[in-house]
Amino acid sequence: MIDPRRLRVLRALADHGTVTAAAHALYLSPSAVSQQLAALEAETGHTLLERRGRTVRLTAAGAVLARHAGDIAVQLERAEADLARCSTGLAGEVAIAAFATSITEVVAPAVAALRQRAPQVRIRVKDAEGHASARLLTDGDVDIALAVEHRDSFAPSGAQFLQAPLYAEPFDAVLPPGHRLADAPEIRLTDLRDDPWITPWPGNPVHEAVLRACEEARFQPRVECLSDDFSAVCALVAVGAGVALVPRSALRGGRPAGTAVRPVGGPGPTRRVFTAVRRGSEGHPLLQLALTELRGQAAAMAS
Repeated sequence: MIDPRRLRVLRALADHGTVTAAAHALYLSPSAVSQQLAALEAETGHTLLERRGRTVRLTAAGAVLARHAGDIAVQLERAEADLARCSTGLAGEVAIAAFATSITEVVAPAVAALRQRAPQVRIRVKDAEGHASARLLTDGDVDIALAVEHRDSFAPSGAQFLQAPLYAEPFDAVLPPGHRLADAPEIRLTDLRDDPWITPWPGNPVHEAVLRACEEARFQPRVECLSDDFSAVCALVAVGAGVALVPRSALRGGRPAGTAVRPVGGPGPTRRVFTAVRRGSEGHPLLQLALTELRGQAAAMAS
């Protein structure tokens, strides 16, 4: 009989690539992970790992079993969801990973509403960008993740997740004091072709969205300042360091005096945010409750 707990260890090794990384994800020691994998080999009668010096890789049999481990994990999630439906009343904990702006605009209001609606439900929130939230979701550290859609969104483990659109928002142009277009009713990206730009760091979904929009407008922005903090971006705009495109919700908390915020006309970037849960867990009543509240808050923000 195969112990499903050892299958979880094998799956962690497949997801993370090394015994040390798998041990860190599972909160175990590397020696404990190695012992569990050795026991799994004894249970199955197959060599699952090929050891090369200090590294290991899955054998063909190990890769097959790791795929089945993923399917079994989904079935266990579904079993927990079905059992939860049998309980009377909602009680328990839901953990959510989200990036900073979505926490401010959607998650925090949803937490406040849930505390009134279902005070017996505890919500934990972790600030994490897409790649980090995907890992948290894979490892079972969170139940729901909010992330921005871009080419690398949850790519390594996408088959493990069920994703759904949450909201989409436009970007606004933030201009420094005295900018020639500060009073324009709207901005076209080509109007800012010759300005210095301020963007998030490469790898940030907003950076990729801004560069893609500029490419579609047939120019490459001259990026002179980089920051993943939109407050810092706006502060740099305020002292004349450049122009910026900022998601609209990130500007609701205020902006430095003197800057001008103008809508972008024509084809401009859009930030699309989605929710993700582990496949099989989507029927859990606590997750359904949290997702319903998140969708309600996102709709209220967009209205």
